[in-house]
Amino acid sequence: MREQLLAAEKVKAIEWRDGALHLLDQRVLPFEEKWSSYHTAADVADAIRAMVVRGAPAIGIAAAFGLVLGARARLLEGGDWRAALEQDFTRLADSRPTAVNLFWALNRMRERLDKLKPEDDPLALLEIEAIGIYDSDREANLTMAQLGAELIRKQQGNPQNLLTHCNTGALATGGFGTALGVIRAAYLEGLVERVYADETRPWLQGSRLTAWELLNEGIPVSLNADSAAAHLMKTRGITWVIVGADRITANGDVANKIGTYQLAVNAMHHGVRFMVVAPSSTIDMELESGDDIPIEERDGCELLEVGGHRVAAEVDAVNPVFDVTPADLIDFLVTEKGVVERPDKAKLTQLMCRKRLH
Repeated sequence: MREQLLAAEKVKAIEWRDGALHLLDQRVLPFEEKWSSYHTAADVADAIRAMVVRGAPAIGIAAAFGLVLGARARLLEGGDWRAALEQDFTRLADSRPTAVNLFWALNRMRERLDKLKPEDDPLALLEIEAIGIYDSDREANLTMAQLGAELIRKQQGNPQNLLTHCNTGALATGGFGTALGVIRAAYLEGLVERVYADETRPWLQGSRLTAWELLNEGIPVSLNADSAAAHLMKTRGITWVIVGADRITANGDVANKIGTYQLAVNAMHHGVRFMVVAPSSTIDMELESGDDIPIEERDGCELLEVGGHRVAAEVDAVNPVFDVTPADLIDFLVTEKGVVERPDKAKLTQLMCRKRLH
């Protein structure tokens, strides 16, 4: 299966080459495939904040390379470059508050920095660490894809209708995807009849990104309004809801794109299994529950306008972009360390002590 997934890869959103970070601008997809290059930590932080790059794993990868760019500039400036680099750590950490992968990646870069010896080349070693974060995410996604597809096969071997939310594919990760990686693997095994993709308001990641990725790979996909999900579960024979995560707390609560919580409630009511797919770097054992997760709220104009044109009455808008799904609504959590059924604190503690399966 790993080789099949590698052979089927068509989409990539992040490249590190010629000493610069290159990002596929996800704001203009699917109408334009526009790549931009970034040469400073500040520019990378702005790209994360502006959602040029989005998806928790991809944000973490971009931030790691942003630190490499920051270190290069600080070393050229001379003086106390480590103290100056703290400004770049802060700027990158402040770019998005909810996705824990961002902070996990920055912490890994800091740990690498703290282990430097006087004779080491700091820039070379930081670059190696960032590339390692990137490559590790790709490998984790390949492992999770196979584990998730196996769950689908075990539960019901016939071709099935799946529903997903937001974008969790190659665009949101180092490659292949989390939830979408599972869907890709299941399709390659003949387990998928059709994928239903929530449009995912207000940024329309499902309409613009998920549908585009699946279409490129020839996977049957139908787009639906977010509010149609319960009706589709009732009438279209959907057997699985498969989503990603931006942060998972010690008790198994999951923060993900706004709208995920109501999907889980609807799935339980209709007897549809609910799978969360995320690397172990998304699990934040320092937070006890979802109540502790900072939920990002963005400008209300994202709801009030479409393409820069106002479509709403002259009212205020509430625009939380994540919500928290309680652990008791989750059937399976799939990570590169293994699968957890009905996640809770004891099971996640045990999981985090394991080594990766690959």
